[in-house]
Amino acid sequence: MDSSTTAGLWDRLTGIQTAPDRWLVIVTGLVALAVVGPRPLWLLSRNAVTIAHEGGHGLVARLSGRRLAGIRLHSDTSGVTVSWGKATGPGMVLTTAAGYPAPALLGLGGAALLSAHRITLLLWVATALLLLMLVMIRNAYGAMTVLLTGGTFLLVSWLAPAEVQAAFAYGVVWFLLLGAVRPVFELGAQRRRGGAPDSDADQLGRLTHLHPVVWLLFFHVVALCSLIGGGRWLLGL
Repeated sequence: MDSSTTAGLWDRLTGIQTAPDRWLVIVTGLVALAVVGPRPLWLLSRNAVTIAHEGGHGLVARLSGRRLAGIRLHSDTSGVTVSWGKATGPGMVLTTAAGYPAPALLGLGGAALLSAHRITLLLWVATALLLLMLVMIRNAYGAMTVLLTGGTFLLVSWLAPAEVQAAFAYGVVWFLLLGAVRPVFELGAQRRRGGAPDSDADQLGRLTHLHPVVWLLFFHVVALCSLIGGGRWLLGL
């Protein structure tokens, strides 16, 4: 690859794209809401939230000094991330706490990039993160899911016209912001029914001696504040 090609790719990656019309931002938000709301669609789209959730566990495990053994994604939209290290302590707490906030914080970061008109950069960063996660996937379904998701981002960022890239990027970010809220409410409902005894909130309760409801409240605050803040950025408010 010659220097001119490299410079062109760099300019494309770091360049500023034209902001889409307000109506497109609103429409993509409504589409994302329609995907997150009805249960049949949510049962399919929740896989993407699970990718972000387990990716959050994996990333923080590595950053906190734990050894990441692997990530598995299942067809029922559940997932598990296995890491090795001390069974207690800050690293374990941070790793366990990272899952539910991860989709919301990714959506918030995406909204910040879009508010700065960095549509292409957002798509390429998302593709890179998915490729890094693919290396740690340890089952066939998980590998297929991450590969298809990453391939979609790559194709859109490389081949689609600017208008399609903008619609796709805004739709994805809206979906992450909205999709991060529902799992926390679902977790609360499961706990009220006596289910999910080994949920992230319950594990954190045992690790920190704080009631799991405190951690559930923390997940709610992160998800809702990210939705409000990210939504304002997307709408240019």
